[in-house]
Formats: sequence, C-alpha cells, structure tokens
Amino acid sequence: MAFLDKKGRLFGKISILDLGLALLLLVVLVGGFIVPGKSGQSAVQAQLNTKSIEIDAIVIGFNASKPTDILKEGDSTSIIIRNQPYGEIQLKKIQQLPKTVTASQPNGTVKAFPDPRPESRFSNNLVLTLEGKGQVTKEGPVLGNIPVKVGVPIDLDGKLYNFRASIIDVRVKE
Repeated sequence: MAFLDKKGRLFGKISILDLGLALLLLVVLVGGFIVPGKSGQSAVQAQLNTKSIEIDAIVIGFNASKPTDILKEGDSTSIIIRNQPYGEIQLKKIQQLPKTVTASQPNGTVKAFPDPRPESRFSNNLVLTLEGKGQVTKEGPVLGNIPVKVGVPIDLDGKLYNFRASIIDVRVKE
C-alpha cells in the first residue's frame, strides 16, 4: 500500500486537504482557548483595575421650569460620551449657578446683577458632579473605552430630559 495514492489520500483513507483543515482548526482552537494572551485577560483586568471617576460638567441654558424636580442628587442617568453610549452614571451633586447680567458702571467698572428678564427664569445654568466606574490608562481616565477629558461634550438622557453638557473637571478617586 502506497503512502499517498492518486487521489491525494494518505494510506487510501484520509484526504490531505481534510487533514490540513483539521490541523488548522486545531491550531486556532489551541491559540484561542489555551494561550489567549492579553485579549483574553481584558475582562478580568477591567474588573481588577476599576476605579471611581468623578466628572464635573457644566450645562449652560438648561431650559426647564423646575430643574430640581427633574434632576435629583443620587439618581442615575444614562450618559453618552463623544456620541458613544457609556451606560448609567450617578448624579452625585447638582449646583445651580446664579443668572446674572453685567452692567457698566459710571466709573468704568462692571457689575453683575440678577437677570431681570422674565424668560430667564426658565433658563438654568448648572454644574453637575457625576460619578461612574472606569479605568485609568496611560492616556488618562476612561469610561467604557471612551477617554474622558476636560472639554469633551457629554449627553445626559433620562425619563424627562435630554441635554448636552461639557466636562470641566475629571477626578480619579482612590
């Protein structure tokens, strides 16, 4: 009996193509499951290196008649960072900024006064402190594979609201 016959079969029973395919499949399985490398450890590393990240965001012109009824400290909200959904994040602190207008004084100085316009009562400026879980990489803090930096726009989406804010501070809590 010949080692390889006319049809390309080993010992007349197994095709060389079938044997090559079986070996290739075996190499892929060994490479994927037994020796995963860094890609297989990413989920474990993400759980081990997770830190609490606080973000301060400013909202200019949040149009609502009663913003404190819509946004409440301690509530969770959905956040979208750079048009990429992150998930839920906690509203840790809400600070309402005063609504003022500037007026020049006769001596050349400028003073801030409460805004007298009636429509200004519906326009609110807020500083929100948000807290979520993320990683710290060499490029900085990351929430859901999206870097968070000062100046990055975020969208907050809840049952009664959807608005855009801008990050003004990022802190990593130990």
